[in-house]
Amino acid sequence: MSTTFTIDTATSRANPTPAPMKRLTVPAIRASKGKGADPLVMLTAYTIRTAQLLDPHCDMLLVGDSLGQVIYGLPSTVPVTLEMMAAHGAAVVRGSYHAVVVIDMPFGSYEASPEKAFESAAYLLKQTGAAAVKLEGGTAMAPTVRFLSERGIPVVGHVGLTPQAVNALGGYGARGRSAAEAEKIVADGCAIAKAGAFALVIEGVVEPIAIELTRMVACPTIGIGASAQCDGQVLVTEDMLGLFERTARFVKKYDDLGGRISAAAATYAAEVRSRAFPGAEQVYAPKD
Repeated sequence: MSTTFTIDTATSRANPTPAPMKRLTVPAIRASKGKGADPLVMLTAYTIRTAQLLDPHCDMLLVGDSLGQVIYGLPSTVPVTLEMMAAHGAAVVRGSYHAVVVIDMPFGSYEASPEKAFESAAYLLKQTGAAAVKLEGGTAMAPTVRFLSERGIPVVGHVGLTPQAVNALGGYGARGRSAAEAEKIVADGCAIAKAGAFALVIEGVVEPIAIELTRMVACPTIGIGASAQCDGQVLVTEDMLGLFERTARFVKKYDDLGGRISAAAATYAAEVRSRAFPGAEQVYAPKD
């Protein structure tokens, strides 16, 4: 019996609660390729409570550097720091016990050299307890993926539309519309998989590229704006829940949580202003 940390929702305190640690493992994710298994389910998580709610339904939870925009209101993922990733990654690990937790390596923390990448990845895994890291890039990053994998750090690759390279790409449009770019994305994905990545995110590419890469690589592919024929799918949870009005074309909104939160806040505000809240059941009466 191991210990994980959960939120006592009655008091909003994190209390140690014994729970059997039946986490999925990196080898189990890798081995799911081509076994006729259900597609892998992955969502982003940045907080302990979100992790608790998503964990029973997901095979992997991604502590994405998208938290830069979603949590901090930054213009892109570029300003995100290792310390930000570590803080949120630790919260997600505390709030989960089933899913494999993967944490993004932020821009500037791994590109300079494999040794720099190892230093950053080791820091993140030590600080968070996450099982794996994710990094963006293609053929140029293959030596780094190999370096990390051979030293016991599981890696998820990420090719296609790579948000950390938004300045070089010139925006967030779909990639692979030209034959040359499509060929490069396929070569990038194959290089990362061959270097030892146990899974590969394919983002924002024209569908035939995702289908071809899924067929060619030995590791599972995780699509986001790619194809239903990928071995799994990932979305930013806040996009999927409808917390933002503007989202990418590939997002399907499964709820209008933004609208429902706004409506609840409006009702609360009206009750406060009319003195209908708090009522008798929300205040403490003197003892008899």
